Amino acid sequence: MAKKVAVIGAGVSGLISLKCCVDEGLEPTCFEKTEDIGGLWRFKENVDDGRASIYQSVISNTSKEMSCFSDFPMPEDFPNFLHNSKLLEYFRIFAKKFDLLKYIQFQTTVLSVKKHPDFASSGQWVVVTENNGKEQSAVFDGVMVCNGHHIIPHLPLESFPGIQKFKGQYFHSRQYKHPEGFEKKRILVIGIGNSASDIAVELCKKAAQVFISTRHGSWVMSRVSKDGYAWDLVYHTRFKTMLRNAVPRRVVKWMMEKGMNQWFNHENYGLVPQNKYLVKEPVINDDLPSRILYGAIKVKSRVKELTETSAIFEDGTVEENIDIIVFATGYTVSFPFLEDLVKVENNMVSLYKFMFPPQLEKSTLACIGLIQPLGSIFPTVELQARWVTRVFKGKFGESNSQILQTNYIEYLDELAVEIGVKPNILSLLLKDPKLAVKLYFGPCNSYQYRLVGPGQWNGARNAIVTQKRRILKPLKTRAIKTSSTFPVSFLLKILGLLAVVVAFFSQLQ
Repeated sequence: MAKKVAVIGAGVSGLISLKCCVDEGLEPTCFEKTEDIGGLWRFKENVDDGRASIYQSVISNTSKEMSCFSDFPMPEDFPNFLHNSKLLEYFRIFAKKFDLLKYIQFQTTVLSVKKHPDFASSGQWVVVTENNGKEQSAVFDGVMVCNGHHIIPHLPLESFPGIQKFKGQYFHSRQYKHPEGFEKKRILVIGIGNSASDIAVELCKKAAQVFISTRHGSWVMSRVSKDGYAWDLVYHTRFKTMLRNAVPRRVVKWMMEKGMNQWFNHENYGLVPQNKYLVKEPVINDDLPSRILYGAIKVKSRVKELTETSAIFEDGTVEENIDIIVFATGYTVSFPFLEDLVKVENNMVSLYKFMFPPQLEKSTLACIGLIQPLGSIFPTVELQARWVTRVFKGKFGESNSQILQTNYIEYLDELAVEIGVKPNILSLLLKDPKLAVKLYFGPCNSYQYRLVGPGQWNGARNAIVTQKRRILKPLKTRAIKTSSTFPVSFLLKILGLLAVVVAFFSQLQ
């Protein structure tokens, strides 16, 4: 008899968790409190309590080839970076393709998840839900928590003396939807994350002046990288990861700072991070430097105090006649329906392999997507879901109190090894050198983890070989003659890969 699994949420993590449950022969039921799939990427004009909320102009920070599910490439005509409506369209195509909607109970809120009385032996859970005012209870063999953590806004008003007497308007970035109504205003945005930067850039087109206040600063990257390719296609390769791991840490830090400042000098723009070498999610924004360059946005230090109409900053400067304050201060991680099953301290959660609460006797509850990698969340949550569903089936041992902390590709490979889906590049170099080169020097996307092992997809190789066509198709809207040149770069990559192999075997000897 198939094990029953409760999947909480029908966003990115929920949809792929559903599919992984089906692929593993489990019996899933998904509980979604809204009336539609999509989670964070579903735009609504109104801000509803207990639901994720985005502004109308949100665009993905990771490219389509790095963000699609591993056995379902995005349509060729989709742009490389997707507006939220396009991403929602992809989710709907995906759900329809794999017939996932029949497993989802919409407008159903999970009230509580508690251990079954015989949990110590069975590992089962009692899940209580509410639909149209009616409560129901059901027993499940496993629970996958996929409802995200961009729901409860973090609004630390106590850190801003004088906010009570401020006569202007203030609100959390969660409430922001579009720039209408902000014309000719003097606006202060507090924070330097992706939301803060997006909102500041959008508002400065209509506002009289926009200020960004930041404590620590941040690196800022463009979506456009070498030769016009998406940044993550260039950055996340196995070859570059190997280089970063091989050279001394001091050299890596120097290379990172030099690379980040290649576009513009962050110190000149008042954005250089307080700790320049802290591994932290950078801001992805193509317009912020230019808006600062022509004065539409001014970068300020931390807000020390607020008056009725002005903001006093840590460096002693004052900005008068502030009309609106936008607090882009992030979100509070909270899972009230789990009670103390997932412990949150200082907005941090300790989970084995970023998934399992280590204190549980049985590994039958997992949090999917509660991780913020420097890369796409899609392949991350997919490998998490593939790994968790196999744990639920008893194919791996129990979790322990170890906390895994690693980088993007290393984390994906760690899970892939456990599942048995990591490609063997040395073996492929002999059997399929073209594919081996693309795996090692090309972008490390989700297709790589469908080449071998459980869940192997026959279309994986073709998806990898043809990804450049899908990347370029939406860009080539004007027909031009292309020059044919000998692929010297391919030959150099083959030689480079052979050099790595020789070095590897030399080290073994």
